Amino acid sequence: MSAAAVLAVLWPLSRKPPAAGAGNDLAVYQDQLEEIGRDRNAGLIGEAEAEAARIEVSRRLLAAADMKTEQPSLQPLWRRRAAAVAALVVILVVPLGLYMALGSPSIPGQPAYARVSLPPDHESIAALIGQVEQHLAKNPDDGAGWQVIAPVYMRLGRYDDAVTALRKSLALNGETATRNADLGEALVAAANGIVTDEAKKLFERAVALDAHDPKALYFLGLADEQDGNKDAAAAKWRALLAGAPAGAPWAAFVRQALARVTGQPVAGVDPTQQEMEAVQNMPVAQRTEMIRGMVQKLADKLHANGNDVEGWVRLVRAYAVLGDQDKARDAAADAKRALAERPEEVKRIDDLAKSLGLEG
Repeated sequence: MSAAAVLAVLWPLSRKPPAAGAGNDLAVYQDQLEEIGRDRNAGLIGEAEAEAARIEVSRRLLAAADMKTEQPSLQPLWRRRAAAVAALVVILVVPLGLYMALGSPSIPGQPAYARVSLPPDHESIAALIGQVEQHLAKNPDDGAGWQVIAPVYMRLGRYDDAVTALRKSLALNGETATRNADLGEALVAAANGIVTDEAKKLFERAVALDAHDPKALYFLGLADEQDGNKDAAAAKWRALLAGAPAGAPWAAFVRQALARVTGQPVAGVDPTQQEMEAVQNMPVAQRTEMIRGMVQKLADKLHANGNDVEGWVRLVRAYAVLGDQDKARDAAADAKRALAERPEEVKRIDDLAKSLGLEG
């Protein structure tokens, strides 16, 4: 396209200017003078008319002769060359400079549709995050950028970075219940699940702004549980469930938490398929808390009735996946005691413990 544009401009400049037309005019006027003489000799016109015609044609003949000798070059060579250089600069250099400054020459040449149609793991997430971080390093007052990258940090388990990003977002974008609750959640995650005093104040501020904020209400109940006040935690969670909209994705783990602090079955404690799918989109801290609640429920069930060997296997594996090696060993020991009269199932638990490195 650039070559075509340059050619369109340079082609006319490279052509020689047309020859002046004064030479042709001289020949025409000379023919007219001769024709006037022939007409006079033939008696077609009178002497006076012939003289007047000769005077007029002679005047034009002299003017044409003067034009031929005095007419300058229509476009000197240096002007054509200057125009050609200017065309090259404007058409090639200026757009190239703008593209290098504002464009993205490092991106592979392909249509935008092709790029957005690629699988999500095609591009390095770390590289994308790095680009956002570079942008924020140059534009630290970009509140929208901090708001965008904060949940990414949460999903990657970079809780300290999430705290920093959410603090920036709160300061730059203004206070809302959601932003307070999000920062509180990040602080809880950074503290390994402990609701710190700062986090609790943020949740209380979120509830002051929105009395129905589910995240803030849940974590305030968790703070009560960690303080040993299970009745207060249960009251908050019951109120939260009472006002939950149908199909709320967070209702499942709130019911799990309520069952944990009350020690009693809670209606609807088993999550629906829709709720389980929603769990996959939850922040890491909430998802981990829900999983621990489900594991605790399974443990309570097995200690009440320990004949389910499949349940014991799931419990031991769950503790191992969560990194609770001591609880995994205790669960294996409890399983062998409960299944003592069934040697084959005890051996299965032993084999599982060996495969998970729980011996010793």
